[in-house]
Amino acid sequence: MNEHVTQNPFPTSLLEEADGEGHNASDNATMGEIISKRFSRRNFLQGSLAVSAIAATVSPVALMSADEARAAGKAGSAFNFNEIEAGVDAKHHVAEGYNADVLLRWGDAVLPGAPSFDPLKQSAEAQAKQFGYNNDYVGFIPLKGSSTHGLLVVNHEYTNPHLMFPGLVKIVDGKVSQNKLSKEQVDVEMAAHGGTIVEIRKESGKWQVVADGKLNRRITSNTPMQITGPAAGHDRLKTAADPTGTRVFGTLNNCAGGVTPWGTYIMAEENFHGYFQGKLPEGHAEAANYKRYGVPEGSYEWGNFYDRFDLSKEPNEPNRFGWIVEVDAMDPTSTPKKRTALGRFKHEGAESIVAKSGKVVFYLGDDERFDYVYKFVTDGTFNPNDRKANMDLLDKGTLYVAKFGEDGSMQWLPLVHGQGPLTEANGFKSQADVLIETRKAGDLLGATKMDRPEDIQPNGVNGKVYVMLTNNTKRKADQVNAANPRAENAFGHIIEITEKDGDFAATAGKWEVLLKCGDPSVAAVGATFSTETTKNGWFGMPDNCAVDSAGRLWVATDGNSPKGTGRTDGLWAVDTEGSARATSKLFFRVPVGAEMCGPLFTPDDETAFVAVQHPGDGGEDWAGHGRPSYYEDLSTRWPDFKPDMPTRPAVVAITKIGGGKIAV
Repeated sequence: MNEHVTQNPFPTSLLEEADGEGHNASDNATMGEIISKRFSRRNFLQGSLAVSAIAATVSPVALMSADEARAAGKAGSAFNFNEIEAGVDAKHHVAEGYNADVLLRWGDAVLPGAPSFDPLKQSAEAQAKQFGYNNDYVGFIPLKGSSTHGLLVVNHEYTNPHLMFPGLVKIVDGKVSQNKLSKEQVDVEMAAHGGTIVEIRKESGKWQVVADGKLNRRITSNTPMQITGPAAGHDRLKTAADPTGTRVFGTLNNCAGGVTPWGTYIMAEENFHGYFQGKLPEGHAEAANYKRYGVPEGSYEWGNFYDRFDLSKEPNEPNRFGWIVEVDAMDPTSTPKKRTALGRFKHEGAESIVAKSGKVVFYLGDDERFDYVYKFVTDGTFNPNDRKANMDLLDKGTLYVAKFGEDGSMQWLPLVHGQGPLTEANGFKSQADVLIETRKAGDLLGATKMDRPEDIQPNGVNGKVYVMLTNNTKRKADQVNAANPRAENAFGHIIEITEKDGDFAATAGKWEVLLKCGDPSVAAVGATFSTETTKNGWFGMPDNCAVDSAGRLWVATDGNSPKGTGRTDGLWAVDTEGSARATSKLFFRVPVGAEMCGPLFTPDDETAFVAVQHPGDGGEDWAGHGRPSYYEDLSTRWPDFKPDMPTRPAVVAITKIGGGKIAV
C-alpha cells in the first residue's frame, strides 16, 4: 500500500494494488541489513566521499569514478531536454518541445460493435469491447519491423469503484463510506480487468488506433486460459469447474509485464490475494500456503456472486492465480497460457533478454515487503528465424531466487525439487509443489528479503540489470546506522546487478546501489542523487522502468504525493554512466492522484508510451481539492475535463515536436 493513500476513506485495497504488510516470517537477511553490513565495512570514505555517511549506501567506487570523470571534464548527461518543474495539479505536463497526446482512455472502443463510453450506462458486455481500467504495463510489438505501425499491448491491473460508478459513495455527518457493489457493477469490474491488444499506427506524426484492426483483442477476468508447465494438472489446481487442473477462467491484477523476443505478450499476475474471501475448511492442507501469500484479503466483492472466489466453496482456486501469462498477440483466437515454470508469487513483471548461449532470461520481482528477486532461464534457445519453435520455451527452464552478499557478490539459487532443502521432508513432493509455493522455497534457500521488488530491467547495451525497490516502511529502527540511516525506507532505492562474465544466464554476479531515493536536501532521508540533480530531478518510490535502444534508463514512480514529496508521480531520466551517474531529470508528470506506469519506447526511440493510472485517486492532501475524491466530487477530471465525464485512466503517446529521437 502506498503511503499517500493511507488517509483515504475508501477501502484501501480497492484504491491501489496492495503490496501487503509483509508475509515473510523467515529469518533470511533483509536487503537493508546487507547494505548496512556491506558499506559500514568500507574504510575509505575520504576526500569527495566524506560529504556525509549517507554516501556509503552507494558504492564508493562508483562515486569516485563519477567524481573523477567530472573533474576530467568527461561527457555529462546522456539526456538532452529541458527539465520540467515538479509539483501537483490536475493536468499532465511534459518537457518543452514535446507533445503528450492521449491515445487510449478507459472505455474507448477496442473491438467492433463497442458502444461509445457512457459512464451512466456501464455494462459488462460493453466493457468487454472497450479499453479496460487502470492501464499499467505497456508494450509494443512492431508489425513488419516498423516503429510506426504495431500492436500496443496493455495490462489492466485493478479497479477503483469509487471513481468508476456514480451513486456508490455517501457522506453522512461528514463521514465518507462506500455502498456494496451490485452484481452488475462487479461484472463491469471483471470485464475491466485483464489486458488490451490493439493495432496502432503513426500518421503525420500522430498515433492513431486502428479501429478495425484484425488483431484487436480484449482479455478479461473471464477469458478461458490454459495452464501449462510443471504444475499443470496437479491436484492442488483442480476445482469443481476444472477437474483437470489445466483450464482456468481469466487473469487478475496484471501489473507490469513484458514482450518476448519472439513477439508474445506477457501478463504478470500480481496481488491476486485481494480477490478471495471466505474461510478454508478446518485443517485444510493449503492453510500455510495461503497465509504466506496473504489469502484471503477479501478486498473485492466478487465472491458475493461467484463461488470460485470463496475459499469455503472452491479452496483450490487461489492456486490458479499468481502466475505469468503468455498471449500470442498475433492470433486473436489463441488461448492464453499460464506458464507455471516461472513460479507463483505476486509478479510485478517479466522483462527478458537473450543470453550469450541463446537461452532466454526473464527477470521477475515479487512485489511485497520482504520478498524476493527471481530470474528464469529457459532450457531451450531462441530461434530468431522460426517463431513457432519458440512458442513453448517458457514451459521448461530453471527458476532462480537471488541472494545478495555483504561483499557485493550475489548468487542465483536454483529452485529445483530435490536439491538442497526442496525435498519431500519439507513439504515438496514434486517440482509442481516448489512452483506453487515459490515463496516458501525461497525462504528455505535463504534468499534475501527485499524492499518491494518491482520492475527488473536487463540492459543489453551496458550489460547491467536494474532492480526497482519501491519502499519498505516496515524496516525496524534497530537496523539504522550511518550507512543505512533511515529507520523506514519510505522512498525506495535502485540496485544495479552485473552478471558474471556479462552473461545474463550466469548463476553469480555483483551488485551496487545505483540510487537511494528521496529528497537529497534533507540529510536524514539519506538520498544519494548526484549533486547535478536539481530540486525537480529527485524522486521517491521507483516502480516501473524502461531501457531505450541507446541503453538509457527511464524510471516511473508510484507513491509521490502532495503530503509525502510535494510532487506527483512521473517519468524521470536517470544517468547510469560516467560523470553524470546518479543524475536524474524530470521529463513527464501525471495529474493529482495518479500513478506513472509503463513506460515503453518504440524501437526508433521516437515515441515514449506511458500509462496514467488511477488519476483523481485522493485529494485530501492537495490544497487544490482538500477533501476525498470520488465520482461526484473528483480532484481532477483528466483527461477529458468534462463535467459529465469521470476521470479516466489512459495511455499517453509522447513525441518530439517536428519528429526525432526523444531526449537527444
